[in-house]
Amino acid sequence: MIWQLDLAILTLLIVCAVAAISVKDLLATAILFGAYSFMMCLLWSIMAAVDVAFTEASVGAGVSTVFFVAAVFRTTRRTKD
Repeated sequence: MIWQLDLAILTLLIVCAVAAISVKDLLATAILFGAYSFMMCLLWSIMAAVDVAFTEASVGAGVSTVFFVAAVFRTTRRTKD
């Protein structure tokens, strides 16, 4: 394995996780969770766990992100920030 690639993906994974819990906009949080799942998919595929990477890509980055974004669009804001 190329350790520089592992380190770069792990750094992006941590940045996505910290940004997802610190941002206040729900749509941005849903998109960051999708990016986090995609980074996990890349990490699993680099570690040669192709079945786990495929499941993470289809469920984590695909379906869950679509459901989160759809739920955000169906909600209304009570206050204008």
